Amino acid sequence: MTDATAISLTDNPHGLAYKRILLKLSGEALMGESGRLGIDPSTVDRISREISEIAHMGVEIGIIVGGGNIFRGLSASARGMDRVTADYMGMLATVINSLALQDYLERYDVQTRVMTAIKMEELAEPFIRRRAIAHLQHGRITIFGAGTGNPYFTTDTAAALRAIEIEADAIFKATKVDGVYDKDPMVHDDAEKYDEITYMQVVQQKLKVMDATAVTLCMENDLPIVVFNLTLSGNLKRVILGEHVGTKVMGD
Repeated sequence: MTDATAISLTDNPHGLAYKRILLKLSGEALMGESGRLGIDPSTVDRISREISEIAHMGVEIGIIVGGGNIFRGLSASARGMDRVTADYMGMLATVINSLALQDYLERYDVQTRVMTAIKMEELAEPFIRRRAIAHLQHGRITIFGAGTGNPYFTTDTAAALRAIEIEADAIFKATKVDGVYDKDPMVHDDAEKYDEITYMQVVQQKLKVMDATAVTLCMENDLPIVVFNLTLSGNLKRVILGEHVGTKVMGD
C-alpha cells in the first residue's frame, strides 16, 4: 500500500497528505437537514462540489455510498422480510445514490465512473479491479455501487474491501460528528473525542466507527481510517492536506 508521506514534492504541488482515498458516505448524508427519506439536491450538490475540488487538486478518489436514505435491508429484515432479498434491495438503493452522485459530480467538470458488484451494464460498468485502478490513475472519480454484491455484508465492509483492492492510502469515513468519541456526544455532555485511536481500541470498546468486519480488514492491511464531519464546509480538503481534523484510526 502506498505510504502517503512518501509522495514526491515534484508530483505533489498541492502538498497532499493522501494521494488516493476511498471516501465512505452514508446514504443518510444525501438526505440533508430535513431528515426525509430520499435525495436532497442541494446537499448532494454541496458534497459533489467539495469532492470535485480535491479531485482537481490531483487526488484519486474512490467512493462507496450507502443506501439508507432509500432502503435499509437490515431494518426490513427485522420487520419480517427475507434477509437476502432485503439486502439485495439495499444494494440497488446504493446504485441509485451512486448514479445521483455521478450526475452532480460531472456538473463540476470531473470525469466519473460508476462500477457495480452486480452486473447492470446498461447503467454502470461491472467492478473489475484493474479497470478501477486505471480509472483512478486517469483522474476519474470511481463510485462503487451494490456493496460487495453479497448479502449480509455492509457498505462499511464494502468500503474496506474496495479500499484494499484499489490500494488506497486511507478510508475517509464522512459523518455528522467531528470524530470518534468514547461515548455518544449527542447523548453525553462529557463525551471525550479521540484525535488518534488504534483498531484494537475501536474493537474492544465497541466504538461505532465501522462494523467489526470492516475494522478487522483495515487492521490486517494497515489501512488508516479517518473519521471527520462532512457537514462542515472545507473539512474534506483540510483532511487531504494533512490538517488535524477528526479522528485517525490506525495501528499501534
